[in-house]
Amino acid sequence: MSFLVSPGVHVKEIDLTNVVPSVDTTIGALAGVFEKGPISKVVNITSEADLLKNFGKPNASNFEWWFTCSNFLKYSNTLRVVRAETGMLNAGEASGVLIQNDDVYFASYYSETGDGQVTSNDWYARSAGTHGNSLRLEVCPSATAYEQDLGVGNLVNGARAVGDTTVTVDDADASGFAFQVGDMIKFHTNDSVTATSNGAISTASINLTVDANSGTITTGMRVIAAGIDEVVTVKTVTSQTALILDKAITIADNVSMAFSAYAAVEAGDTQYEVTGISGEVLTIRLKDDADEGGIQTVIPDNSFITRRWRYADRFDAAPRTSAYNTQNSRGAGDEMHVVVLDGTGDITGFAAGVAGQRTSAIIETYANLSKNPSAKGPQGDSIYYPTVFFNQSDFVYWGDHISTGTNWGTDTTSAYTELKPITLVTFTGGTDDFAVTAGELELAYDKFADAETENVNLVMGGPSSGVTNTAAGQDTHVTMITSLVEGRKDCVAFVSPYRAATVGITNSTTQTENVTEAFELCPSSSYVVFDSGYKYMYDKYNDVYRFVPLNGDIAGLCANTDGVADPWFSPAGYNRGNVRGAISLSYNPTGGERDQLYRFRVNPVVNFPGQGVVLFGDKTALAKPSAFDRINVRRLFLVLEKAIATAAKFQLFEFNDEFTRAQFRNLVEPFLRDVQGRRGITDFKVVADGTNNTGEVIDRNEFIGDIYIKPARSINFITLNFIATRTGVDFSEVGG
Repeated sequence: MSFLVSPGVHVKEIDLTNVVPSVDTTIGALAGVFEKGPISKVVNITSEADLLKNFGKPNASNFEWWFTCSNFLKYSNTLRVVRAETGMLNAGEASGVLIQNDDVYFASYYSETGDGQVTSNDWYARSAGTHGNSLRLEVCPSATAYEQDLGVGNLVNGARAVGDTTVTVDDADASGFAFQVGDMIKFHTNDSVTATSNGAISTASINLTVDANSGTITTGMRVIAAGIDEVVTVKTVTSQTALILDKAITIADNVSMAFSAYAAVEAGDTQYEVTGISGEVLTIRLKDDADEGGIQTVIPDNSFITRRWRYADRFDAAPRTSAYNTQNSRGAGDEMHVVVLDGTGDITGFAAGVAGQRTSAIIETYANLSKNPSAKGPQGDSIYYPTVFFNQSDFVYWGDHISTGTNWGTDTTSAYTELKPITLVTFTGGTDDFAVTAGELELAYDKFADAETENVNLVMGGPSSGVTNTAAGQDTHVTMITSLVEGRKDCVAFVSPYRAATVGITNSTTQTENVTEAFELCPSSSYVVFDSGYKYMYDKYNDVYRFVPLNGDIAGLCANTDGVADPWFSPAGYNRGNVRGAISLSYNPTGGERDQLYRFRVNPVVNFPGQGVVLFGDKTALAKPSAFDRINVRRLFLVLEKAIATAAKFQLFEFNDEFTRAQFRNLVEPFLRDVQGRRGITDFKVVADGTNNTGEVIDRNEFIGDIYIKPARSINFITLNFIATRTGVDFSEVGG
């Protein structure tokens, strides 16, 4: 505060309530190979359903990584996953490319102007893999594409009988629109009133003047004429020659017009799907009829036809001009609808091209998106279609505007091009590659290297055989993970033996030799935990049984221990070491074999009859005798170091004097007493005074706090002495 000049009362606050904060201890981490999802990007996963949504299902090539994640999530709800980059490609509209993740897409593939900066692709699959080849996409870019009355040039040519699966039309290309496979059509009676336009409407208007007509025009009649492509009806009959329409139109003078009462030939909402086009002959089937049903009622000659987009029923109305564009006097006709489909059934199990599965194959719908990059919705959110897809779609990236779409991507007062055909997009070129190299896997694990940005505690190795199914391959795999955790020094890694060491080997002696040989090659570290093998479990997604590495479970047991006790408790034993979901083990070591494994710092996982599968060891991979050769001690110190270091940050840039040192001691000592009360340590001492903060230390702008800890030790060996004595002997004489 500034120096006082005149008398007065001045108030200030001094906060002495700082405490050592609690820290996360249950966050898992794994890098591996998956069938879909972002590449080289850390993704937070909270459940198996979340894992499934982001990274797809397990398969014969990646199930070890997938179930390592899934098994960990049986014990914890926080997991960080990185999909390693291999040789996979994203499917695209024209060809496959590699778009690793959203950051890469936005930097290199997204363009505000839609300038086609990468390829000619308008759309890409959101993630790399062959699953993207199943994607289909349809864009309904205008009201005309949504629904169209074709009663002038497209009349039924000849009566069609019940059961017919073809219909001939007078002109398949009339009204500026060609029928497309997938169109839905209805038939209507041709009992219309006819008239001709009286005076041209050069600027779109709802007011229409006609000459004398052949009958009585009534409210609700459809207006059908060359040049009117969308569905327009009579809203008000001022007189038989002066009409008000429900939509504005432009039309030349003296154009023949039909005003139809629009009576349906068939009762109800009978629609037919166009499945083939040959000249002016349409092949049709009853909508969504798996039996390929034909015409249900006789269709008279000269019946009107209404065509609709096959997914029109999924939307409330046709795309028109957005409220934003209307209110801000921007260009008309900016709205569009988009449907994303599973074309072949690889994603949903439903194929869009199969009768009866059309709607089931829909995986995303987007209504009333805008071609205007400035357009906003009622809540102020962007409704510009590339932005909406980037923010919301789980399956698709936008790449470029439709080439014929004039003004798309522009904030303009000019009308947006009214494209009539539905834009049909088929994705192709997506590829898989599950053969990961050591270098590719290491790059993926490197995404966890920065301890300041990525908070993880339990790093899982997944399959050590993911690189090479040998002891040497495991050495490479474990060395890269050890380098990660040794560099961070705030987390523990969990690894299993390479697959061939125990899976498919019937001789337990050979299994023991394989496991000990493999781990003898690996680095010594107190930040690494080895287990003894694989568990046998059910894969419900493929209806098979699989051997899966145990390291996901062992890391999960640590997370579970944090929930039921504290990180400084051992995760092993009958109280906290029960492995979930194991039918059996690839290697079930005997007592003598467990002794041998323990000498090599391997933690046995044992199937005890009647007691389940249990982690029966709590050693780290530290070779030298030390308190840090136990999991609970290592994790105790990780908690203490992280929590106290976090609290100590607030001493930075303060003075190194007795006041600051006292603050530090008063911060740390209550925290350690709490840990002591929760059985984590037996005793401690905090030194932060002039003895370790000497003048030389102060002059170097440093602060030193020495924290002495006596960690609690877990019981690994129990000796029970049963002593028989003579009758009449006082126990104090023999027992002390």
